[in-house]
Amino acid sequence: MKVIRFDKTGGPDVLKVVDAPVPDPRPGEVLVRHHAIGLNFIDTYHRSGLYPVPLPAVPGLEGAGVVEAIGEGVTHLKPGDRVAYGVGPLGAYSEYRTMPAGRLTRLPDSIDFETAAAMMLKGLTAWYLLRRTWRVKEGDVILFLPAAGGVGLIAGQWAKALGAVVIGACSGDKAEMARAHGYDHVIDYRQEDMAARVREITQGRGVDVVYDGVGAATFEASLDSLKTRGLLASFGNASGPVTGVNLGMLAEKGSLYVTRPMLMHYVQTDEALAEASHALFEMVESGSVRITVNQRYPLAEAARAHADLEARRTTGQTVLIP
Repeated sequence: MKVIRFDKTGGPDVLKVVDAPVPDPRPGEVLVRHHAIGLNFIDTYHRSGLYPVPLPAVPGLEGAGVVEAIGEGVTHLKPGDRVAYGVGPLGAYSEYRTMPAGRLTRLPDSIDFETAAAMMLKGLTAWYLLRRTWRVKEGDVILFLPAAGGVGLIAGQWAKALGAVVIGACSGDKAEMARAHGYDHVIDYRQEDMAARVREITQGRGVDVVYDGVGAATFEASLDSLKTRGLLASFGNASGPVTGVNLGMLAEKGSLYVTRPMLMHYVQTDEALAEASHALFEMVESGSVRITVNQRYPLAEAARAHADLEARRTTGQTVLIP
């Protein structure tokens, strides 16, 4: 089988296509033949070394396909089952892979493989942010950035379905896409003063919660967009990690709360993962959340996909096709 592997950290060019044997499932595992693999920003963090992983490594946390074989002790899945996953472990950039059976979710017939591979990690991220980190309710005013990214397009629709007033921030050329995915107001954070625009939209109040996947470049503007005692969930590092935070600044800006959440901590058990996956499936099957795959790359061109992702040349969801 073909596998994408990196033996050292660095830019997209460290990703290499290699041949590897198809593995056999061990007890508690299943062998999955991928039909589609999700591309996510966290994949670039693993590749670059921002999030260290043991080397050599096969990147990727998200995929969808068919169960080819099961290991000893697996009873809830069988060969031929359509399955998807979005929280790893690493190793999705491959034609076949073994997975712990409890980390897989059986896929509803109404959801195709590309949609599933495009939505699992990003959709589960939207779930924990909107339903666990800050439980969005009707009437809440939220700010999400980047609004036109894979998570943002799902979160905008989901938050709108929950009855929130949804403000998004993204580059100006992606504003219409954001509006088409649930955002009531869109701010061009590269050209406009984001916090000032938020104050204008909210008549001086600020938002209840900011979900910021950009990181260092927008951290202070995100804080300045919050209401008194509001929450900043800084969940990504697209512009680099936030460092050197002065806690006194949180008091000065209104007794603010800041958290740096990660999906893995919300789905540590198989039961929690199943609950989250089913909530996501319900939103997609009901039509409240639409998943659009905007880019497809052959698996062998994973390096080009990474380069395009980091250069902001992609929008929404992207999949790799084995």
